Amino acid sequence: MTTLGTIFHPGLEPEALLPFARSAEDAGLDQLWVWEDCFREGGIASAASALGATARIRVGIGVLPVPLRNVALTAMELATLERIHPGRLVAGIGHGVQGWMDQVGARPRSPLTLLREYTEALQRLLAGETVTTAGEYVRLDDVRLSWPPHSPLALHLAGEGPRTLDLVGALGDGLVVPGGYTPERLRSVVQRVADAAATAGRPRPEVTTFLPCAFGADGEQRIAEHRLRLDVPADAPATEVWGDPQRVAEGVLAYAAAGADAVALLPVGDADLPAFTAAAGAVRVALDAH
Repeated sequence: MTTLGTIFHPGLEPEALLPFARSAEDAGLDQLWVWEDCFREGGIASAASALGATARIRVGIGVLPVPLRNVALTAMELATLERIHPGRLVAGIGHGVQGWMDQVGARPRSPLTLLREYTEALQRLLAGETVTTAGEYVRLDDVRLSWPPHSPLALHLAGEGPRTLDLVGALGDGLVVPGGYTPERLRSVVQRVADAAATAGRPRPEVTTFLPCAFGADGEQRIAEHRLRLDVPADAPATEVWGDPQRVAEGVLAYAAAGADAVALLPVGDADLPAFTAAAGAVRVALDAH
């Protein structure tokens, strides 16, 4: 069964998060992703709020930029959330937007080296190990969490470059793919990650793709306006879905066939958020019936 979720994107005011989270859960969706952008909502605060406001839905953080946070602090935050809300957190980390990292004086010389060191240390900390390491960026001396998660916490990585995808396959439990991918492009990404995982002797990481979506009779028009704002060429292939829930479900299935284990629908345009989650719930029903 394809996992279906939705996304609370950072263009929405923070006070809209809790009603959105509750409506997503009420609609029967599997996941709610919160999205950290500089300098908008924080991922940890948003995830904690959404988890506290709901009872069942899994909450994903897509994603925490690793240059902004000491790895020990990230481990403490994620472990706390997982212990309070066991089995409901999807933890995501990534390079961050390098221009924003410049703005805050945190841009690394080698983002890939940082992500590798950070991922390895974070996984060990979350596993309850005592960690001492002296990398180029990550330096820990006899650090151990007092309250690690009771069960393993999967770590999802985001990235698009070939070397980052290889790193995801070698180390990550999951891959978070941003919007803007056709099913064909997603298939090639999934294959690259799968090959890297096989080389490392690991199972293929779970793949989550974000998918811009507009429901309703004016959905195609709102998608066109969305593409115009992003300066997408008029002849570029569609990387979004629109229309009624059945049509959107067909689009979701195309991404599932390309290798997506989970699809998170991103509201596009001036969406009526309760109506959006209700329509997404109808997509969930259509997928179940497929």
